Amino acid sequence: MIKNKIPNFKNLEEEANFWDTHDATDFLTDMKLTDVKFAPRQKKEDTITIRVEPRVKKSLETLSTTYGVNISTLSRMWIMEKLLQQKGTFAS
Repeated sequence: MIKNKIPNFKNLEEEANFWDTHDATDFLTDMKLTDVKFAPRQKKEDTITIRVEPRVKKSLETLSTTYGVNISTLSRMWIMEKLLQQKGTFAS
């Protein structure tokens, strides 16, 4: 059995191109286990309800699917974006 070696890459783009065209399972013998720690999720503290017309909700559903997020996430992103545009309005 031939063991595949993971090559050394010059940059992230070269590495990304490599993994786009190769199967990681072909390189399992060259991989090392590592511990992964995830940052704790921020606690959601407040909830607001926003009433919109059915056509607005449908547009949000369509756009959120396009962006690969749910309606709440897209709406939250847009609210944060607008608050950041209004200098001094957003307090972190």
